[in-house]
Amino acid sequence: MGELKRMSMMVALVFVVLITEQVCATQHIVGGSGGWDESTDYDSWAKGQTFKVGDTLVFKYTPGLHSVVEVGSESDYKKCDTSNAANSMNGGNDVVKLDKVGSRYFACGTSGHCSAGMKLKVDVVGATGSSSPSSSSSSSNTDVSSADQTHLHCFPLMASVSLAMVILPMFVL
Repeated sequence: MGELKRMSMMVALVFVVLITEQVCATQHIVGGSGGWDESTDYDSWAKGQTFKVGDTLVFKYTPGLHSVVEVGSESDYKKCDTSNAANSMNGGNDVVKLDKVGSRYFACGTSGHCSAGMKLKVDVVGATGSSSPSSSSSSSNTDVSSADQTHLHCFPLMASVSLAMVILPMFVL
């Protein structure tokens, strides 16, 4: 009977570790240390990133000088047409949650900035995969660290897993 409990505990711990790997999200600071500005090549920046469901984009910029407009189609993105915005933000520290597989399109709403290259296409892949696009929208204005990518969403989960690993054996063994 004791051996069965130990085996059950090991299976449960392996399961929790696997779940932890899939739940951790990345915060992408758009444009890296330069943030959301006219001097960044966003196509190149995006090519160096992997955007997964659950990750967030953080647009850091000077409010009043720039804004973030999410456009609903690739056509609007290519034409820099922000008149049919799916979402518009102007807080200077805007967070967009990537909650579905697919392509998302962003542009600066300040006149002339999008046509000067201040726009971003993001292809979001499944949380464990690395292909296939579609679209969604979820955003807020929240503070985050200045690192290009951080795994802040993992720490509370990892702390919970660690605590469970300490407490669970008391009840199982």
